[in-house]
Amino acid sequence: MNLTKILTVILLVASLGLGYYLYSGVQKVIDDRAIIESTENAVIEKLKLIREAESVYQEQNGRYTASWDTLRSFVENGMVPIVQRREIIEQQAYGGEKVTIKTDTLGYVSAKERIFKKNYTMNATDNGVFLGYKVKVGDEVVKNMKAFSIKVGERENEPPFQEKGIVENLADVKVGEAVTKGKVLISYSNYVFNRNTDLTKLGEVPGTPGLMFDIFVKKIDRNGLMVDVIEVKDPKPINPARRDGNELKTRKPLHFGSRTDVATAGNWE
Repeated sequence: MNLTKILTVILLVASLGLGYYLYSGVQKVIDDRAIIESTENAVIEKLKLIREAESVYQEQNGRYTASWDTLRSFVENGMVPIVQRREIIEQQAYGGEKVTIKTDTLGYVSAKERIFKKNYTMNATDNGVFLGYKVKVGDEVVKNMKAFSIKVGERENEPPFQEKGIVENLADVKVGEAVTKGKVLISYSNYVFNRNTDLTKLGEVPGTPGLMFDIFVKKIDRNGLMVDVIEVKDPKPINPARRDGNELKTRKPLHFGSRTDVATAGNWE
């Protein structure tokens, strides 16, 4: 084998090696980004669940809790009242409307059901004549799907659903029957969190077994009024851009709430 062939082989091997090195480097970057994105999505979903659990806990107890055991026990074993809010609308002699808000306690539901499941209603949008439903019990509905028909004056309205969910109940209203503004016509619901979530790991950061979210709760003085504040934060972000030293709000560790303000917004929102 002459020198030219030897150099050709050496250059070919070197080119293949360099090509593999560059490919593996690019692929590693792609894989790392995918892992970061997947983990951050899981962290955000966990923070949303914790926020909702703390919100319901605060509603029932008048404070937040910094104990993961207490919060988990509440989600697993707690009961919360089912409160129905009703609007009573009365036409006044001068042409205006008098709106009276009444709330009724209809019973109790498990805290887990209250936290994981959201209930919605579709109400009559105005005084009118009912023309029929566009759905039936058990139907899966999506946002902007038509819910029912109602005739208001000479106009026929078809209000759309504002959320996705499963239809649970239709009010017993016949076609041609008069309905009043605010009357509940359709009840539907949707599970916004995975019902199979392992609650024993409620406070654990996804992707890092054993690592718990930092949690801070306190009552602070706001102009003479004692109010509750809460902050829950990922203490060791998988994303290097979110670690200590970055001052951009959107690049700080994923968290919701504040230690100084009455707010529960997440910095991913």
